[in-house]
Amino acid sequence: MVSRRAPASKSTYLLPSEVAEVLQVSPKTVTRWAKEGKLASRRTLGGHRRYARADIESLAERLQEQIPA
Repeated sequence: MVSRRAPASKSTYLLPSEVAEVLQVSPKTVTRWAKEGKLASRRTLGGHRRYARADIESLAERLQEQIPA
């Protein structure tokens, strides 16, 4: 069986679980942040949230910079 889903490294949009892994939080936290407007997301035709890879990587970099050395 051939997978139709692009590898995560090639995808423009991330799943909540992928965002959670990048930001080191739970997927439920990612969904809550999206509902609160803290994370921008798009909805699929099925109603699932997807997050722009560039936005998440930018946020992860900004958060990393805030951690004291």
